Amino acid sequence: MNITTLNKVFLDVFHVLPKHAFFAPGRINLIGEHTDYNGGHVFPCAITYGTYAVARKREDQLVRLYSENFPDKGIIEFNLNELTFDQKHNWANYPKGMIRYIMEAGYEIPTGFECAIEGDIPNGAGLSSSASIELLTGVLVNGLYGLEIPRLDLIKIGKRVENEFIGVNSGIMDQFAVGMGMKDAGILLDCQTLRYEYAPIQLDDYKILIMNTNKRRELADSKYNERRSECDQALELLQQKLSIDALGQLTEEEFTENQHLIANETIRRRAKHAVYENIRTLKALNELKGGNLEAFGRLMNESHISLRDDYEVTGVELDSLVEAAWKQPGVIGARMTGAGFGGCAIAIVENSEVENFITNVGAAYQGKIGYSADFYVASIGDGAKEIALESVK
Repeated sequence: MNITTLNKVFLDVFHVLPKHAFFAPGRINLIGEHTDYNGGHVFPCAITYGTYAVARKREDQLVRLYSENFPDKGIIEFNLNELTFDQKHNWANYPKGMIRYIMEAGYEIPTGFECAIEGDIPNGAGLSSSASIELLTGVLVNGLYGLEIPRLDLIKIGKRVENEFIGVNSGIMDQFAVGMGMKDAGILLDCQTLRYEYAPIQLDDYKILIMNTNKRRELADSKYNERRSECDQALELLQQKLSIDALGQLTEEEFTENQHLIANETIRRRAKHAVYENIRTLKALNELKGGNLEAFGRLMNESHISLRDDYEVTGVELDSLVEAAWKQPGVIGARMTGAGFGGCAIAIVENSEVENFITNVGAAYQGKIGYSADFYVASIGDGAKEIALESVK
């Protein structure tokens, strides 16, 4: 994306030139799915798709926002004294919530500002465009007003916006990956303690392919709540004997020795996924530290099989993409990513095979499902930051 073009949009809309430019990425979760609410780890990374903004301060209390992604909405305007959720303000409720909670945390935003944004995160792909806008707003007000808000505080404020202002009951992984992302590195994050560690991911000869099923995720929310309940039941049964607070505290051996406490086979399989998937994230960290990308790919494959067979959150669309991906030359690993029942899968593919991969997997998916998937080549990039006005992507 060309920041110079966004400067021109700003000039056309606000009739003045911007003073600052900012970027916040989207994210993918490389491994560790449905582990966060089970006291386990996740392994996300920031990607080079994201949301860009150019902005300048005003001298009054008005905030005026324009998105090139929603030009029909025009300029959305509100006052710093009226920071309540408003359905009519659509996407601008995310920046509005950030501004409100930043001010509630004691930081002074003395004047309003004007801002034009544009994102290249594929719409509805589950790559966390909302967290991208939240952290974008955070670094924007930091940059405009010199607030020096600690990054972890911005991440927590972003989660609060999602949970309390917007009303989505999500965890902290999305904001954390967007806020703390590092080029060529994944982040092993303990969602309970927020302890984290970077792992180098050298993809010199490989690309990350994001595969969008283009299926609406109608089932995701209801099944998500159902799975959480099933894991809670499993935990209660194991707690009859074991002194644990979460499934993520168990080793594979401890689970095997005590799984007889869970009589219901379905509940037992849900718990097995939570335990084994958490262990896979820890193994992934070690393999990547050792530069063993092939072993990491095998863990990705195991993750998908567990999500398909034990946790049952994949569905025919995601399975069709991943199983077609496994058959292609130059593929190190592939799995679904996100909540499941639609959304995206990812694959690590050798550079020389990317075009063939897209052609072959696309044809297999179209043939089986009856409509097409979309494919995006992604790189692992930095987290949210201020960038040069002249910067060109």
